[in-house]
Amino acid sequence: MEGNDINISPELLQLVRSDLAWHYRVLPKEKGENNFSFYVDEQTDQDITNEELEALLGLNVELFPIDKKLMQRSLGKFYRKSNNEESNLKIDAKTDFVDRIIQEANHLGSSDIHIEIFADKARVRIRIDGNLIQRYAVDKSDYPEIVNKVKIRANLDISEKRLPQDGRIQYEDFDIRVSILPTLHGEKIVLRILGHDASSISLDKIGFSAKDKNKYLDGVRRPNGIILISGPTGSGKTTTLYATLKVLNEEKRNIVTVEDPVEYTLEGINQVQLKESIGLTFASALRSFLRQDPDVIMLGEIRDSETAQMAIRAALTGHLVLSTIHTNSAWGTISRLIDMGVPPFLLANTINTSVAQRLVRKLCEECKDEVEFAETKWQFEDRFSKPEKHNVSVGCESCHYTGYKGRVALYEVIPIDNRLSTLIKENSNDVQVELKERGIKSISEKAYELLIDGTTSLDEVYPYLSNYE
Repeated sequence: MEGNDINISPELLQLVRSDLAWHYRVLPKEKGENNFSFYVDEQTDQDITNEELEALLGLNVELFPIDKKLMQRSLGKFYRKSNNEESNLKIDAKTDFVDRIIQEANHLGSSDIHIEIFADKARVRIRIDGNLIQRYAVDKSDYPEIVNKVKIRANLDISEKRLPQDGRIQYEDFDIRVSILPTLHGEKIVLRILGHDASSISLDKIGFSAKDKNKYLDGVRRPNGIILISGPTGSGKTTTLYATLKVLNEEKRNIVTVEDPVEYTLEGINQVQLKESIGLTFASALRSFLRQDPDVIMLGEIRDSETAQMAIRAALTGHLVLSTIHTNSAWGTISRLIDMGVPPFLLANTINTSVAQRLVRKLCEECKDEVEFAETKWQFEDRFSKPEKHNVSVGCESCHYTGYKGRVALYEVIPIDNRLSTLIKENSNDVQVELKERGIKSISEKAYELLIDGTTSLDEVYPYLSNYE
């Protein structure tokens, strides 16, 4: 035990079921050949706990009392509960392991499940609010059987172990996109949870300020042009696109999309799943779209020069094109498209709105704590004044003892008007001055605002504060 935290190996944790740990309020400390020692809540009846554990385990049991609050926090950290139901997932029950870990991850709001093997261990991690959290250790001897069960469920070739494979598992309320990658020690599995229900997606809920939302909607309401949302993988770009499609989804419009994957189904919109293995790429789908008399076209991503050129052509012929691109800032999108071979004069005449987006975790409202700001922590005096106080993460049952609950988006929205179009044509260096004069806030300025108002912590916004444009 270090300081106020208990360190327990995943292998040791796997020896004790979750329901047993919560019922007796114990955590494994050490296991020998004929004995098992546990940390125990100091307020429990230790004689009864000792007697019952020895009967259940058939071993000599030794108990080490610890503080009640430390026990509660540690139980939540190592043996998470879902809606106050005790989780008793058993790794040795391989017959339903795949189904049960998927259902549990979906219930916890996870976006991905990582099942992976290394030289001396195998593990299961799930991604919650953008961060991977280890959930279970898996016996290495059981790992091949788990891989085969995933392959069978996803209709993949169980005999192929040398090449990557992709598949899909369908459930009633959601789908799973399966990716299997051969690694040095075996095949790694990533399961992406794709929800069917898009009813909760809305521009009002994803973090736009009122001012930015209005600027964005002004671009969406234009009949033609390109609206681009930039950001790294996992920054919520696709969610923003879906929310935009819901705004545009009216009977009078013909809307077509090509996506990889189709994450949500939207009634009234013609959605196409990308299949590069048979030649159905973003570029080939876009060629077909232009013969389908569309009003709005959504491309999941502009990946290459061919797709960029065709998106420009579609916008020039009177279509509204929505897509995403990987760049660091809203204005950086312009340079990226020029690097892809799009002539500046064509880009200036077609780009409608450029948006940069990032996601940061929100502090849990139930347990966040306001503290004085340490002098040594602030390194951004040249751009932002040091706050007197800030909020830090703590951890409680409500947030699964992570200190964070949910995420909020940081946006930089740049409507492209005649003046900015001229700067694009001239490839001018005066852009940043122009944007500041217009009051367009950068990602770093939005991050600072979230720190000041207590929405998130310094740890979350730190990468965006240091001269991030």
